[in-house]
Amino acid sequence: MPIKRRIGVVKNPPIFSHEFFIQNHPDIISCVAMLFVMGLLFQSTAPLASIFIAMSHNVTEIHEETVLYSYGVKDLALIFFYFLISIVVHAIIQEYVLDKINRKLHLSKIKHSKFNESGQLLIFYLFSVLWGGEVIRREGYLWSISKLWIDYPFHHMSYLFKLYFIVQIAYWLHNFPELYLQKVKRDEMVSRITYSSFYLFFFAAAYSQNFTRIALCLSIIHYTAEALFHFSRLCYFADITSVSDYGFKLWNVLFVVARLATITLSVLTFWYGLAINQKSTISFIEGNFNTQLVRINCLLTLFLLQAWMMWNFITFHLKRIRERNLEKHMAKKKNKSQSKKSTRIDEDVNELPEVDQNINKIVTQRITSKAGKVKH
Repeated sequence: MPIKRRIGVVKNPPIFSHEFFIQNHPDIISCVAMLFVMGLLFQSTAPLASIFIAMSHNVTEIHEETVLYSYGVKDLALIFFYFLISIVVHAIIQEYVLDKINRKLHLSKIKHSKFNESGQLLIFYLFSVLWGGEVIRREGYLWSISKLWIDYPFHHMSYLFKLYFIVQIAYWLHNFPELYLQKVKRDEMVSRITYSSFYLFFFAAAYSQNFTRIALCLSIIHYTAEALFHFSRLCYFADITSVSDYGFKLWNVLFVVARLATITLSVLTFWYGLAINQKSTISFIEGNFNTQLVRINCLLTLFLLQAWMMWNFITFHLKRIRERNLEKHMAKKKNKSQSKKSTRIDEDVNELPEVDQNINKIVTQRITSKAGKVKH
């Protein structure tokens, strides 16, 4: 009788282990988020649950048609709820979109990680650009740039406007636990922590200091360029080189234009626009941070950030140029060495007697004829 192989039983990890939490974190976190939603069903828990789900700090007056909001401490609860939602949505996109594409492409581990990163960021950037563009259209900032600094610090936000910043802060905050949940390698952690920290600081500072209008416009400009980069990167990993090459060339131009547009808009707002109604001291009660010191620090921060991004952009392209020149130089060396070897062989053959030269020719002819028959 043939011996039957013992089929190994795949054991599930222990419930309180790290592996169990990583494998089942979308289900666990979605259950936690559902607890807040279910809290709205009961009268005793509805006031507490509404803080995590409904928008707080309503400042709408009786005669106003649109509902306006300000910021406050209760927004931390709302950020926490959307922080949980961001983790769940991240897992859904990963499982039902990116993993299915990865199985077809058969990428290496390094490319697999970068593909997932670009896929997640591309979806978020496109979503943010469409959302932010709709807010800009409704508020009319595109046709009247002066609205970016008029009526400061009473920059009250509509529902979509405030939710945009809540989602932005929650998304970039959720990137930190995703490093653990996605088992990101230490080599990639540094870059992801760096840009996530910059985004989080930018949106949190703009939101808490009432610079939301200028922050909205700057984020849309930056996200547009970054979306093109990650789209081209995905095409590169998918071996669609015709699209990726054109996309990277277009991104090179758009990246520089985005930096110039950011600097121009920042100078108009912080140096000229807000200087009209600047104050000598900060008023935390009114939320007025329009002092000369704050404005100069904001400008310097934005300038340094743009300079740092341009420095990385330039060094990256210089590195690519050096690598290409080195490859061309190595290819020329190989061609020269091969040509030298062939000339040396010919010289050695010419130094032989006539009989040996004829024998060598006959042998080479037979070898080439056999090779031709094998090919046919």
